[in-house]
Amino acid sequence: MTDTLFGEQMVAQIPYLRAFAISLSGSYSVADDLVQDTLVKAWSHAESFAPGTNFRAWLVTILRNTYFSQYRKRAREVQDSDNVLAEQIPVKGGQESNVTMQDVQKALDKLAPEHREILLMIGITELSYEEAAQVCNIAVGTVKSRLNRARAKLAEHLGLSSVHEIDYDPTLAGLTARRGAKAV
Repeated sequence: MTDTLFGEQMVAQIPYLRAFAISLSGSYSVADDLVQDTLVKAWSHAESFAPGTNFRAWLVTILRNTYFSQYRKRAREVQDSDNVLAEQIPVKGGQESNVTMQDVQKALDKLAPEHREILLMIGITELSYEEAAQVCNIAVGTVKSRLNRARAKLAEHLGLSSVHEIDYDPTLAGLTARRGAKAV
């Protein structure tokens, strides 16, 4: 693969990577740094990408590993939360209820790490079940089970009666609650 083609493919994946990074970190500035670190690592290790495999899944794996490495490092440091205002930005309007990014982030934070991770991979980066299983090194059935549990718990934490009341808008990297959605 040429450098130009590789670069174009990386640029095309930035919105997905950013949405996943925002959901993982809960901070726009941390997410932007995480995406930048991911792209630098991907570029410097371009030869390790196997042509014919899923490029997005490869980048998500790098992002995920980078996040957890940084998370472990930050756990030893004193943190200053600078994203108070960003979390109060309401999600896309319309007939949706006023679920803020702060509400969604709090609900996501309450999920078990393995459930949150699968929910973000499938819902935000739009990986297939098989790709998420490969990234996490688990069985596809485990991905489906974790995703189902994550969706149910997320709906519960957001005060929704059903998973079907949750819409996902990748352009906002957010979730909205639909008024009048019927539980199934």
